Amino acid sequence: MTKKKSGFLTFIFSWIPGAGQMYMGFMRMGVSLMGLFWGILALSIFFNTGFLMLIDVVVWFYSFFHAHNLRAMDDEDFYALEDHYLIRIDTDSEFWSKVTIEKYRRLFAGILIVFGIAVLWNSILDLVYWIVPDYVWSYVNHISRFVPQLVLGIGIIAIGIFLIRGKKQELLEEDRGEDHAGETDHSHS
Repeated sequence: MTKKKSGFLTFIFSWIPGAGQMYMGFMRMGVSLMGLFWGILALSIFFNTGFLMLIDVVVWFYSFFHAHNLRAMDDEDFYALEDHYLIRIDTDSEFWSKVTIEKYRRLFAGILIVFGIAVLWNSILDLVYWIVPDYVWSYVNHISRFVPQLVLGIGIIAIGIFLIRGKKQELLEEDRGEDHAGETDHSHS
């Protein structure tokens, strides 16, 4: 059972994203926030992109104030609060669990692919370091720093194009549906 803890220790632990929630017994919530924070930090370091750190700042502030809001809740609301992950998966319903798994399957697959590419990229660079002479390595090293950013930029553009096409396709299908409904109404007159 989750119970309120020391205000001072909650304050200390809340400086680490997710730790304040975990200290108060909300393990799923805390692990989600901690994983999100450190995952974004790792991606930011790997892709050498500072703008991802802006997202991490928001996650940090959310986690900090969320822990304090949990601590400040009245006892009845605090004890009634359920511990859940940031991404909720409804495992009680067979239908919803299938929908949720399908929904996040592609996201999880994409994360695994990016992680695999990162591991391969670092391994290949380590191998090249031992094979090529030092003067060639300096060129390869400079170029290799920009490749992850280039790939990330292309990925973001591709996702944007995909989202625009998807919305455009939705609008076209809605227009077609309205046209067919209008034709049906005129044929009955």
